[in-house]
Amino acid sequence: MEKFKVKEYIELLKKEGLISEVVDCDNILDKEVNLVSFNSKEIEEDTLFIVKGATFKSEYLQEAVNNGTFVYVSAVKYDVDIPYILVNDIQKALSCLSAMYFNYPGESINVIGVGGTKGKSTTTYYIKSILDEYSKSLNKKETAVISSIDTYDGVENFESHITTPESYDIHRHFSNALNSGMENVVMEVSSQACKLNRVGDVFFDVGIFMNISEDHISPIEHPDFDDYYKSKLKMFANTKNAIINMDADLAANTLAVARRDSARVFTFSMKTKDTDFYAYDIRKDGFNTIFKVHTPSYDEKFMLTMPGLFNVENALAAIATAYLMEVPVENIKHGLEIARSSGRMEVFHTKDMKIIILVDYAHNKLSFEKLFSSVKEEYPDRRIVSIFGCPGKKALLRRKDLGTVAGMYSDFVYLVAEDPGAEPVIDISNDIAQYVKKYTDNYALIEERGEAIEDAVLKAEKEDKPTIVLLTGKGRETRQKYGTEYLPCISDVEYTEKYLSEYDKRHKN
Repeated sequence: MEKFKVKEYIELLKKEGLISEVVDCDNILDKEVNLVSFNSKEIEEDTLFIVKGATFKSEYLQEAVNNGTFVYVSAVKYDVDIPYILVNDIQKALSCLSAMYFNYPGESINVIGVGGTKGKSTTTYYIKSILDEYSKSLNKKETAVISSIDTYDGVENFESHITTPESYDIHRHFSNALNSGMENVVMEVSSQACKLNRVGDVFFDVGIFMNISEDHISPIEHPDFDDYYKSKLKMFANTKNAIINMDADLAANTLAVARRDSARVFTFSMKTKDTDFYAYDIRKDGFNTIFKVHTPSYDEKFMLTMPGLFNVENALAAIATAYLMEVPVENIKHGLEIARSSGRMEVFHTKDMKIIILVDYAHNKLSFEKLFSSVKEEYPDRRIVSIFGCPGKKALLRRKDLGTVAGMYSDFVYLVAEDPGAEPVIDISNDIAQYVKKYTDNYALIEERGEAIEDAVLKAEKEDKPTIVLLTGKGRETRQKYGTEYLPCISDVEYTEKYLSEYDKRHKN
């Protein structure tokens, strides 16, 4: 990888209007930087260190100096005896310096970004599945992915904990993908990533806006809906081909911003034919969904084997993306048919079909409304039992929204732990319960998710009416956040398989 000199990094920061002061750097201007890093635990000789984070301590910087840092970039001066560069926006500085350090890898691969309140993960994996099928037909490498589920770049493969990682990590993943021979990367783009400049130096060949609804509003995220929405819209400034869902709230305004900021704009809908891509003749066939799609050059029938009528919306976005990338329709069809999104709309059932458990990541108002209304329509003769929680100290509106929706639709509600962080689970559950009990008294507060799943199966076993359990929020995740740590836990899927298997053993005759 090409290495850059200190003066080249300084020139970049000047070009971006970020420099406040450069101190004692004259003698190191022509020195090559071996590593750019913001992690004091990962330092090599001749490192340019970027100081970021509200909880950063001066001893971290001293540790970095002891291990090879010879210059640092920061928003404030530290009492460390090495040259430094002060900047007025450390997040933006981290973004542009990271892109340069990794030699702008995103410019050499196709980057697809998926934004919006709901549907980002599923749409991301629909696109990946389609592009993987196309790449396979050409004997090329599969598509890299950066999502809230997992991250895979040809080198690294791990379970994710946040939707969109730090800018440095994004460019590292791009670099890994490029060096692995990959041509495409599809990624989820969060409101925080836009607001905090994590994607400030990421340029999207295709940028998708799925929808918008109140979420992530709290003292540590977005102060209000306006800030949340405007943060989402920032993605268009770095987008070549924008794809807009015209069925979403504020679609007209979103479209206007996209037309102002993006090079080209395309639209899709399930409700109107006055768009570039639209779905029609949507019907269920068992667990499958059949639908037709009109595009600018063809009308074709598609099938989803992943349940949920609302997933047609996600599929439309994926079809539009593939169309713009000139993927043959047969690859699109097959990619959608085999597409799966881990922990999203995964269906499990007992052999006698009395109990169905649907594991999904739904965790905000819009996703809950679509999930519950769709289930009510698709399974009208079943009891609905819901199992969910809310995170600690953030997205506080979810407690009212999720409690209200679950209370309205559910025959029974279990409130459980869902990344409580530093907040007691009982406090979170009681907060949600005040909204649930406006519609039903049938609820229980059980912290352990496995215990709630087991209880739901045992109670459903005794009911005369068949049951569908909506188990939301964690999917296949194997870690739960308590305090500041992510602790190992059994996934919802593993618990589901265990207790349904035990049911089947009890009813094998």
